[in-house]
Amino acid sequence: MKRWAVAFLMVPYAICMAAAGDYPTRPIRMIVPFSAGSATDLLARMIGPEMTKTWGQQVVVDNRPSAGGTVAGGIVAKAPPDGHTLMLNSSGFAGAAALYDKLPYDSERDFAGVTLLAVTPMVLTVAPTLGVKSLREFIALAHQKPGELNFGSSGIGSGTHYGAELFNLAAKMRAVHVPYKGTPEVATDVMSGRLDYAMAPLLPSTPLVRSGRLIALGITSPQRLPMLPDVPTIAEAALPGFVYEGWYGIFAPARTPREIVQKLAQETSRILKLPEIHERITREGAIPRGSTPEAFTQMVQDEIATRRRVFQAAGAKPE
Repeated sequence: MKRWAVAFLMVPYAICMAAAGDYPTRPIRMIVPFSAGSATDLLARMIGPEMTKTWGQQVVVDNRPSAGGTVAGGIVAKAPPDGHTLMLNSSGFAGAAALYDKLPYDSERDFAGVTLLAVTPMVLTVAPTLGVKSLREFIALAHQKPGELNFGSSGIGSGTHYGAELFNLAAKMRAVHVPYKGTPEVATDVMSGRLDYAMAPLLPSTPLVRSGRLIALGITSPQRLPMLPDVPTIAEAALPGFVYEGWYGIFAPARTPREIVQKLAQETSRILKLPEIHERITREGAIPRGSTPEAFTQMVQDEIATRRRVFQAAGAKPE
């Protein structure tokens, strides 16, 4: 190959490396598909300021709650692939891909997985007005009133929707699904009794359980958790073998330079190891992880396949 041809082929690589070295060159827009106060929002507001300290560019959290996160996904998929528009999403990303035939994006082709942030068990919460004090009492009530109880989620296909459907299948329950824009709205309506129950993320739910405004009947983890030591696991309380963990991760638009994706993953991994960040996340029941972009991408693809099977078994359908 002639020298000029080699030089020509090296130009895109050199530009990419330069871009990664300079990145970021302006504020980063971190899109969160759920409401302020949701678990995804809380994580974004932990991670963002630390990136700002490192790079000297503001990380702006932009909440876009609608349609189980798919509106936010559409925005990110169409954004310039330069690392200045990111999405911090929950496992609902996989749920939406599993449930919807048509989305404003292609879940596998339009995103670059950056890193797994954390995994989290969930807590089954019920309205204080429901009058049940144990998981067995709750399941018995649901069997007495098939199809009469309702449960909320942060959107069709969201992690909270999937977790509840997984529980309903295991408990052989039938209930009505009511989708919301985010977990704070769900918690408000469970507390007031407008909703009967919800499978809720631990991050925003733990303070409400501790204060007595929500009744927690079971944790989806294999073991009890230190932040809610009196709440049994669902497996020990009524359904042996039941385990479910949601997850949170960062995505960039497809075709974002690999070097920028790697830089983001490495910075996020560093942040998750900071003692104060690690403690804040674990205190509320999540487990900081971090991962390579490749491992995160494979995990998401596997999750889509699993959730598709569960939603089909539950008869769950998009609106």
